[in-house]
Amino acid sequence: MDIENFRDMCLKLGNVTEKTPFGKFAKRYESILVFYVAGHMFCFIDMNDFTFVNVRLTPDEIDDFRLKYDSVSRPINQSLKYWIQLNFGGDIPDDIIKKAVKRAYEVVVQKYSGK
Repeated sequence: MDIENFRDMCLKLGNVTEKTPFGKFAKRYESILVFYVAGHMFCFIDMNDFTFVNVRLTPDEIDDFRLKYDSVSRPINQSLKYWIQLNFGGDIPDDIIKKAVKRAYEVVVQKYSGK
């Protein structure tokens, strides 16, 4: 999976916007590309280091990923309670990562669609 295909996949989910909002906090975060739906983040990547994606999931889904795969880490910002980092090139197949991104999108849509 490359960054352009990943970006296209996210944007095709519908009503998705993208921003690089974290550079104002620290220069090292200028390359973090965040994808939003309903005004809320559902995943983000590092454009300069496209080796992982951080996704928002439910606590049970996060636990399942941690039990099944070794290529899972804490998100960049460890205070993100409902987030998990999925590392590319490890034991998580690309199609599972794509499903996790789509699921992150759905989680955010479900939570914020009525607000």
